[in-house]
Amino acid sequence: MSKENYRVCLCWRRIFKTRVVEPPVDVKDVFYSISPSGMMTVDDLLRFLIQHQGQKNATMKDAQTIFDSLKHLSIFQRRGLHLDAFFRYLLGDLILAHPPPSKVHHDMNAPLSHYFLFTGHNSYLTGNQFSSKSSVEPIKDALLRGVRVIELDLWPSSKGNDVKETSSVGLQKCLQAIKENAFKASEYPVVITFEDHLKPNLQKKVAKWNPPEEGEHIPDEDEEKVVPEYRHIISIHAGKLKGGLENWLSDDPNKARRLSLSEQELQNAVKTHGTKTVKFTQRNLLRVYPKDARVDSSNYNPFVGWMHGAQMVAFNMQGHGKHLWIMQGMFKANCRCGYVKKPDFLLQRGPNDEVFDPSVPLDVKTIVKVKVIQGTFLGEGWHQDFPHTAFDCFSPPDFKTRIGIAGVPADKVVKETATMDDEWLPVWNQVFEFQLRVPELAVLRIKVLESDTGSSDFGGQACLPVSELRTGIRAVPLHEKKGNKYNHVRLLLSIKFEAPL
Repeated sequence: MSKENYRVCLCWRRIFKTRVVEPPVDVKDVFYSISPSGMMTVDDLLRFLIQHQGQKNATMKDAQTIFDSLKHLSIFQRRGLHLDAFFRYLLGDLILAHPPPSKVHHDMNAPLSHYFLFTGHNSYLTGNQFSSKSSVEPIKDALLRGVRVIELDLWPSSKGNDVKETSSVGLQKCLQAIKENAFKASEYPVVITFEDHLKPNLQKKVAKWNPPEEGEHIPDEDEEKVVPEYRHIISIHAGKLKGGLENWLSDDPNKARRLSLSEQELQNAVKTHGTKTVKFTQRNLLRVYPKDARVDSSNYNPFVGWMHGAQMVAFNMQGHGKHLWIMQGMFKANCRCGYVKKPDFLLQRGPNDEVFDPSVPLDVKTIVKVKVIQGTFLGEGWHQDFPHTAFDCFSPPDFKTRIGIAGVPADKVVKETATMDDEWLPVWNQVFEFQLRVPELAVLRIKVLESDTGSSDFGGQACLPVSELRTGIRAVPLHEKKGNKYNHVRLLLSIKFEAPL
């Protein structure tokens, strides 16, 4: 063991012994059950993939490819993998709990209303909704993260002869930024929503800038008031009908349209019109946006919209927090292309035209068991991703992990490991069971905290779509508050799915 010093004062240092990274008991047990000789061959590795990792379609070619990818490691031996090499493989990118992007696997030929879209709100803002600056940089960042719906507010310039995006950014600069970055992260369509405050002469000007295949216009209630040139760029017609909620959610079989509701309006609507909302979203588009009171650019619970079929749950992308992490986790699905196919139950109709009712209690569909084995890392781990005294000036950190499910109300739960005191390499070996009624909409939430008396410091987070979790012993890279992945810090988990009794 090495030692670590923490200066308390000029004449006193605290000295702690630090453990080296070593394979945990679960890894040792699996390794020796597959390879009693202490050396894992390609045949052994294939058996491990099939029997322990649930990769029923794994082939000898897959196992050989893994072997070949590990040959650069100094601990690799030609005869096979010894325990340390096998452990190093488990911490790498080949065996993550959520697979890295490879290819889009959802059916991408359905109508637009059959998908959830990664949607931004006030995409040009750098901070809060009231006083932050406008810039093209948040637009670029959102597109590079896979966001597919960008919102722009259009205002006349101070002289009234040009169009600006809020207070300072010209519309042409925003459109150019979209054009240059729209398809770097995803090849699938980008939708632009306009919140329009322009007079007819400037609407004509915008119509010349904005190509029809990119434009979605959010008009006032009476769309006929806009100039003809402007109407031609509208690809998704929108606007609230007169007559209140009952008419807003009416479904015209001859015409699809889009409705925008604030988060509060949606919450009120689903209390009395839950199934009508689901039925509306089967053919039409529903966009939900943050209420006006969120001047700090915070976000809201996206599952109210998703469980009622809302395709565009618009989020402020410039901040951070649990709801944005959940949003980012949901859209890691389907190769992070920004489009996630809605579950079939939100699209189906029964023989009497009945649809899914979110208010009806559901039976447990599946059980996921997650064992939090340990916090581990590649290289120096937390020592590289965090300063030496980032968590505690006088001792190593006291880590704990919160793990839970974000989803429909009946599935939502948060659990917590014990706190491992003074330990850079915490070992928990705790199993948590989650009973899921709607696994299609569930997101596994993980958050590591350094727990001091009366406060907790952030040590990393991850959110992963349950529908794409892989079973077996898996590594989970942790991310910082803005969603960027740390270079080294990971959790090692064991994941199982079981049918309910």
